[in-house]
Amino acid sequence: MKRSKLIFCALSLFFPGTGLNCFYLQGVKSFWAWTQFFAILAGIAGWFLLAQSHFSSTAGWVLITIGFASIEASWLTAIAFGLRMDQRWDAQFNPGIKASKATKSGWLTILTVIFSLVLGAGVMMTFLAISFEQFFISQLQEAKKLSQ
Repeated sequence: MKRSKLIFCALSLFFPGTGLNCFYLQGVKSFWAWTQFFAILAGIAGWFLLAQSHFSSTAGWVLITIGFASIEASWLTAIAFGLRMDQRWDAQFNPGIKASKATKSGWLTILTVIFSLVLGAGVMMTFLAISFEQFFISQLQEAKKLSQ
């Protein structure tokens, strides 16, 4: 079965962190697909912990960071594999394919790479801003406790 670079990048872009992109390439034996899948579940659990504790749960922050890394890794793989030369893609994922059926990346593949880059950078900056804000808020609260 021929593996499409566009489908791989689209799965990475639209379903980040689920591992569907890695399942598409390697099937259920993919270590990275299962790692991403369980990491996103940990991130969801971390989100619920943070919501219940009003952003003060250390375990929640650790779990949500794991889920965040899974999402970012998915977008990063879309960028890395989307920009890979078509001949290299075929050599790794479509060995023995005929020249007439060789992968030919088009603008849709490049657009998925661009949107993965934009979303990845935007989500990363947002996550870092919220994390630092919560850190400094907790430091202010601790300083108030010490001064009383």
